[in-house]
Amino acid sequence: MLNKFLVIFVCSCLFCHSLIAQEKDSTEISIPKEVIIDSTIVISKPIDALAPARAAFYSAILPGLGQAYNKKYWKIPIVLGAIGTGVYFYTTNNKEYNRYRDAYKSRLAGFKNDEFYFDAQGNPLASPRVTTEGLERGQEFYRRNKDLSILITVGLYALNIIDANVDAHLMQYNIDENLTLTPHYKLNEIDGKGQTGVTLNFKF
Repeated sequence: MLNKFLVIFVCSCLFCHSLIAQEKDSTEISIPKEVIIDSTIVISKPIDALAPARAAFYSAILPGLGQAYNKKYWKIPIVLGAIGTGVYFYTTNNKEYNRYRDAYKSRLAGFKNDEFYFDAQGNPLASPRVTTEGLERGQEFYRRNKDLSILITVGLYALNIIDANVDAHLMQYNIDENLTLTPHYKLNEIDGKGQTGVTLNFKF
């Protein structure tokens, strides 16, 4: 009886010792020997608060200069071409308006020697190529086109300044991966329906 109790006691001790050893081994395995911490620091460029105003000022002085300041060189020909086209149409309509106005003033003074009393070779005509009423309509037409050309040119000039200012603002936006806002789509495994949402990532 004593021997049987002794054998049971020894077996119990060995079994408990085995459990303790296994628990100790599992604890040792679960604890890593070395913890690696990501210590990478991303240094962003400093924000220049005066850059947008400076770019707008340069474009106001000379169209296209603000785009060159923002290093958007491909926009310079577009800006100069657009404003140059507006100036061209203004000068052309202004020239035609002055032609019709001078001929009209000459008619009112009683003269018949304006350019419309002659053909293309300079020979005098019995009746003018453009009547007095036609001169009035021509003045109105070219004056309206001249005013419209001025408005379009001024609008393109202002758009050139706005473009340089907005570009300078956008160039300083933080678009790195430490700060992102992206949409996502997820399939719900329970009911099989799709779910949409927005994910915001912010890392210090």
